[in-house]
Amino acid sequence: MNLNYVKEIAKWMQSDRPVAEVREELLNYHDRDIAFAIESLDGAARKKAFQILDEERLADVFSYFKAPLEYMDEIGMERFAAIVSDMDSDDAVDVLEELDDATRKRLAPLLQADARKAIRLIRSYDEDEIGSQMTTNFVRISQGISVKQATRSLILQADKNDNINTIYVSDGERHYVGAIDLKDLITAREYDDLEDIIVSSYPYVFAEEKIDACVDKIKEYAEDSIPVLDEERRIVGVITATDITELVDEEMGEDYAMLAGMTEASDLDETTFQSMKKRLPWLILLLFLGMGVSSVVGLFEQVVAQVALIVCFQSLILDMAGNVGTQSLAVTIRILMDENLSLGEKWKFIGKELRVGTYNGLLLGGMAFLFIGIYVTAAKGKTLAYAFTVSGCVGISLLVAMMISSLVGVLTPMFFHKIKVDPAVASGPLITTINDLVAVVTYYGLSWLLLIRMCGIHG
Repeated sequence: MNLNYVKEIAKWMQSDRPVAEVREELLNYHDRDIAFAIESLDGAARKKAFQILDEERLADVFSYFKAPLEYMDEIGMERFAAIVSDMDSDDAVDVLEELDDATRKRLAPLLQADARKAIRLIRSYDEDEIGSQMTTNFVRISQGISVKQATRSLILQADKNDNINTIYVSDGERHYVGAIDLKDLITAREYDDLEDIIVSSYPYVFAEEKIDACVDKIKEYAEDSIPVLDEERRIVGVITATDITELVDEEMGEDYAMLAGMTEASDLDETTFQSMKKRLPWLILLLFLGMGVSSVVGLFEQVVAQVALIVCFQSLILDMAGNVGTQSLAVTIRILMDENLSLGEKWKFIGKELRVGTYNGLLLGGMAFLFIGIYVTAAKGKTLAYAFTVSGCVGISLLVAMMISSLVGVLTPMFFHKIKVDPAVASGPLITTINDLVAVVTYYGLSWLLLIRMCGIHG
């Protein structure tokens, strides 16, 4: 958003210039800036702005409003229906989803027939299917026509469909054949064979595919739009670059929420109770897991009583184990996005993560051995033998805990993926709590074995 442009637009809309002149001037500004300018106006000025813009321009502006339904009364039901009819079908669906049932029933008969048909098609798909996110704004031509006929068909359809960078081709029975780049059609000679510029290997998705299963495939192609086919391979819509960006943002938001230990992303408009409801199930689970960790610590009460100093370094072991596990978790979730990953590649990845955990554990364990030994000698007044025996135990515990935590961070999401559960539910807090348990058992177990049983250290 350009604030200078927004101010200029608002000034034009509140001026006494003729409507035709203002409307012509507003052609120089982006729809997004116009939307922000309208939202900044008060009620009377906003009504005037809505009168200045025609339905076709308002349809483009409406997709940038934060709450378009707030302006329905100011615009009027019939004009609002005309605007929704001119919107991209996916944007129109988003607007209608916000309406209550009664208002939606009043508005539906006022929509244009083509708009009703497109909206009905999109709403027929489940919200987790890619068809629910597509738009019917695309250009389709028939196979077997000439370049001149294809160009004429493009010009006729471009009046209603502005996604023209890619033209889709279907056969006589409307089955998907391929795609033509706009540049190739423009530069083709009239006598050229249209078949020569059709890309038959152009990517596509099926309308009933799950969004989380195909969003990465769509993203990797980096095309302006991807065709969406029904089960009979007919083109029913397209996913645009804007749709792809929104889908990726939503997927990242959901995964981030799950990594944070919530079932889904939070909404700024949700109530306190709704936020609590999302977070509480995980927190209850983590409470009981935390109680389990505390109970395990209680089992090593005798170890702590004999070598109280080791408690000072417990948080070090737990924190490092948790950090390593969370890092491995994040990397593993990204790797698992590739559905074509072979079993051999998974084993190779597990081995790599184990090596990373081991080498980092050796390095950090060595540093802990050195610096904790110096600290215990200087600050606690212990002998070198005592200090470096304790620091050696801490260093070895750190190494073992980091190795195991790396494996936990990898194997946990792989297990969820294997049983067809989104691996992102293997959230950060869950992994951290599991690794706390691993770290506690490792640290106090080794302290009992190395310090008390083998070295006979007390006090």
